[in-house]
Amino acid sequence: SAATNTGDQSAATNTGYYSAATNTGDQSAATNTGDRSAATNTGNQSAATNTGNQSAATNTGYRSAAEVTGKESIAIVTGKDSKAKGSIGCWIVLTERGEWDGNAYPIKEVKAVRVDGEIIKPDTYYKLINGEVIPCE
Repeated sequence: SAATNTGDQSAATNTGYYSAATNTGDQSAATNTGDRSAATNTGNQSAATNTGNQSAATNTGYRSAAEVTGKESIAIVTGKDSKAKGSIGCWIVLTERGEWDGNAYPIKEVKAVRVDGEIIKPDTYYKLINGEVIPCE
């Protein structure tokens, strides 16, 4: 199954296995609950959420968020000032970007960490700041 949305302040939602929820509008949400599925968002200040096992939530927008709760899942953020969180056993991939250089926000660093419950806590958003994985609100 697929749910696709391109408008601002929109929502793309899917509940089937092997599914995709995709959104390109700002302040939007892409949500998926099926196993081995993907929730993807490219809009600024947007959210990509996935609860299925072995799934992915990705977000490329400025000040956006990605969240996963299914087993062996991954949350990836590549936008400036974005954050990610996951349940124990999930992975989060964080990107730190520099200031606007006239063409883009250049990538400074990328880190992947596993939510282990000790160093990286479950249900806590993290950002990459000065190369360090930092909890945030």
